[in-house]
Amino acid sequence: MPSLLHRASILSSTSQRSIALLRTTARSQRRYVTNKTPISATPPPPPHSLLPTGMLLRSLLIATVSSHRTLLTPSLAILSFFSKPRPALFSVEKNPLLHAIFKSTLYRHFCAGENVGEVKTTIKGIKDMGFRGVILTYAREVVVDSSTEQEVGVGALEYKEKDAAEFEKEVAFDEGIQAWRDGVLETASMLGEGDFLALKFTGAGAKVTEALAAKIPLPTQMQDALEGVCEQAIERKASILVDAEQQFVQPGIDDVALSLMRTYNREHATVYNTYQAYLKSTPSTLLRHLHFAKDQGFTIGVKLVRGAYMATEPRHLINDTKQQTDDLYNSITQGLLEGRYQDLEHGSSAGFPRLNLFLATHNKQSALNAYQVQQKRSEEGLPLIKVQYGQLLGMADEVSCTLLQLGDKAGQTSPEVYKCLSWGTLGDCISYLLRRAVENRDAVSRTKTEYFAVRKEVWRRLKSALTFGIVNR
Repeated sequence: MPSLLHRASILSSTSQRSIALLRTTARSQRRYVTNKTPISATPPPPPHSLLPTGMLLRSLLIATVSSHRTLLTPSLAILSFFSKPRPALFSVEKNPLLHAIFKSTLYRHFCAGENVGEVKTTIKGIKDMGFRGVILTYAREVVVDSSTEQEVGVGALEYKEKDAAEFEKEVAFDEGIQAWRDGVLETASMLGEGDFLALKFTGAGAKVTEALAAKIPLPTQMQDALEGVCEQAIERKASILVDAEQQFVQPGIDDVALSLMRTYNREHATVYNTYQAYLKSTPSTLLRHLHFAKDQGFTIGVKLVRGAYMATEPRHLINDTKQQTDDLYNSITQGLLEGRYQDLEHGSSAGFPRLNLFLATHNKQSALNAYQVQQKRSEEGLPLIKVQYGQLLGMADEVSCTLLQLGDKAGQTSPEVYKCLSWGTLGDCISYLLRRAVENRDAVSRTKTEYFAVRKEVWRRLKSALTFGIVNR
């Protein structure tokens, strides 16, 4: 009986030989439409069969920890400890052993790389798997606890009492904005045609956060930076996703995003704003923005998510139950795909704005529902909007790969699926990694489903490798 180590060796070497075949046949596997009869009698392979072996094994490790609270709770405590400034001995940046451990596990699973070379290698691997492209984001971020008076950022309440001219005078040049601009432009330089750049405005530092919270114009330096970023995205034929953030700054972010859309979205959507379905206010907010886009004559870019700040937002702002959030996400999606939203509708006197939709979801049913609506409208010859799908790197691989395997019998292209990659030094990304771990903790049923699916695929490959080894003895 071969040892476990020998089995793993056989699995790795055999799987590497089969990866090329898996990728080559991926397109033919995507001829299946949910709830329809496949063209071929041969069933498609499991979704996780599209993953390279290294990624699959890391997924098994992460899913094992995430789906067992006895392992996840201490893991979160350890990650939280290392996410705070520490002496060199306990610094993930300065301690070589800690750096190696974190980078080879969590970092490599969820992040794209620490430098341009590593990021480009990761992007190539993602696209080779069949993904349409990537969403790339610079990891630097600021998260504020809204349960305290600090909820509007250091000094933001003070700035509410100041006029824009006084604020501008105090922030004529800000090193935080400059560092953010440089990082974002470097990120944009790595994008290919059809890729997305994700922007987190508060990553530019306290002065920008204060302006957003006070709903006053951004510092001129930040406005210039955003113009440069948009122009570079257009030059590279890429698009921009403006991240949703905590509610004390979100109205200010909405204003900036709409202003950018009015300038740069005259034909298609270069800039997208993000809408969070777990907020009670989202239906009315989206309706206002749709009306604004129609009145101003630009294409509105809508990125729809469920939401990621539940732990720090005031509870009364959020839907009472998860089911309400699921229902709202699905109803908004269907309405936008069908060109009708409350009082706006294609063909009516009110009309409907031009719209591009990006569905960022880890919910398999939501993604499949949207795909089926789009397919039905295509078959019936009804107007279609541009719709794309995205999941975070290292998460919801079953959703991503299921979408990759879909396709239309009439020869229509498969859904455009993206992976969202965060890049930066390990120190830059540690807060991002902590948030990913917390998301896994809060999605117990999903992580358990992922765990069983990944484990099943590992076992399938192991049996295949062992069979191959026995046959070739």
